[in-house]
Amino acid sequence: MHIPPPYRSKEEYVHAIFSSIAHRYDWLNTALSFNRDKYWRRFAAAQTGLQPGGCGLDVCCGTGMLTIELARLAGPGGRVIGLDFCEKMLLKGRENVSKTPYSGQIQFVQGNAVDLPFPDNTFDCATIGFALRNVPDIRKTISEMARVVRPGGKVVSLELSKPSLPVFKQLYYFYFNHLVPLLGRLGVGFDGPYSYLPNSLKDFPHQEEIKELFRETGLADARYYELTGGIVAVHVGTVT
Repeated sequence: MHIPPPYRSKEEYVHAIFSSIAHRYDWLNTALSFNRDKYWRRFAAAQTGLQPGGCGLDVCCGTGMLTIELARLAGPGGRVIGLDFCEKMLLKGRENVSKTPYSGQIQFVQGNAVDLPFPDNTFDCATIGFALRNVPDIRKTISEMARVVRPGGKVVSLELSKPSLPVFKQLYYFYFNHLVPLLGRLGVGFDGPYSYLPNSLKDFPHQEEIKELFRETGLADARYYELTGGIVAVHVGTVT
């Protein structure tokens, strides 16, 4: 991926992008996905198998929308931690959570996906939503998520994917490559952040390759589900 000046790394570039759009991120996600993002997150959360009273981790939690879904599953006796490296996204996350019944169950932590600040076998599950393509090291991120989950727990990734259905694929890529950057620019008031989105997907591995990465990091029963014609994929693996 081309990193524009003055940024020195992908991590620095991504941090700047998400800092700049945190205030409009949720609204734009819902608008650009035609309100399907809520269903995608709920489906992904369900794949964790998180039970009432359980403990979950949401890596690269952003504004906390998937974190909230985990807290809904964990119930009043459960606990969920949302981790992100971008303070402005975490501030928005805290604001979002304050409007829900789950504020007492959720804790936000600033940290890095490739070096999670938690001991081994801490959580019942770990999720990452729309962020695996943004991390500096995909394999390391999956490995870190698996490390902090107890044996038998799930690692779940919700991410944009590459649809293969004829005609639909062409229509989708036209929308994604041309209209999303335009609509994003109108939504945030400046160019850049939503031009990054199609570029980040071009460099991101196919969903079959991500499944293999799950297997190579030691996750059992690695599989994925394609949703909405393959626009997104939910990958699931079990910690052994």
